[in-house]
Amino acid sequence: MSDLPSLPVTFRPGHTRVILLTAGAAMFATITAVALLLEQLGPGEQLSFILTGALIFWVLALLARVKVVADESGVTVVNVAGRRHLEWAEIVQVNLRPGDPWVFLNLTDGTSLPALGIQPGVARQRAIADAKALRALVEARASHGPEQHQG
Repeated sequence: MSDLPSLPVTFRPGHTRVILLTAGAAMFATITAVALLLEQLGPGEQLSFILTGALIFWVLALLARVKVVADESGVTVVNVAGRRHLEWAEIVQVNLRPGDPWVFLNLTDGTSLPALGIQPGVARQRAIADAKALRALVEARASHGPEQHQG
């Protein structure tokens, strides 16, 4: 299939990532500036302001790190709280239904794994294209998986 992306390929919400990291940096800079400009604050209070700004930036950076990486060995899903590697054969279906906040991967064990790296929030058409590309990769790998090597 010629429309398959070449591996490895990384899917991530680019616009959302830029927005989150820019907002986090701006909030950290603003809170730090306020802490340093308020003369009535003591050093401990200033530090608490700066640490709060750093915490906000860290949370937004965690939200911005989401991605889905497809390579020869399978698919790695990086979500806010963790990372999970799946063999190609573990993925039954790639779903992005109308109204879904992100892609869901239906797995052979009967569970569904959210893949936050493909989300239609800011760039809907890009997310749909990414979901179709991942779906095509999964289908191609499933159809050329174990039976390909049987003779």
